[in-house]
Parts: sequence; structure tokens; C-alpha cells
Amino acid sequence: MEPVDTDFDYVARQSQARDTKSRFNWLYLFPALGVVWLLLLLAAATFQFSITDVVNPVMTIMVVLFFLMVGFLFWAMAPQGKR
Repeated sequence: MEPVDTDFDYVARQSQARDTKSRFNWLYLFPALGVVWLLLLLAAATFQFSITDVVNPVMTIMVVLFFLMVGFLFWAMAPQGKR
């Protein structure tokens, strides 16, 4: 008799062979937020509206996002252990 091949075996192998580079996709969030900030600054310079009330909170958010980016980098570069 020949051994029976099951789909479960193939599915289990595919889930372990996950692409570890996909964790770096979360880092695309940060340049996108930077582009939005630059568009706001460009609009303020072009249309001459005041953004003095917005600058302080946005700078605070950028400092927080910097620490989040560092955390995401450590998470994305961490080796995956097989469990």
C-alpha cells in the first residue's frame, strides 16, 4: 500500500514558509504620513492660510511616530522562531 497524501500536510508547510519580508510593508505608513504633511505645508504656502495651531500637535505626533518606527523596525527585523 502507498501512503495517502493529505492536503493538511501541504497547508502546514505553506504556513511555516511565510514571507518574513512582508512585515516591512507596515513601514510604508511613515513616508505616506510625511507626504501628507508636505502637502499640507505646500497648501499653506500656496494659499497663505495659517497653520500655527497645527504645527505643535503635528510635531508631537511626529516624535511619537519616530519611536513607533523604531519599534516597527525592531519587529520587522526580528528573526522568526518556529513554534
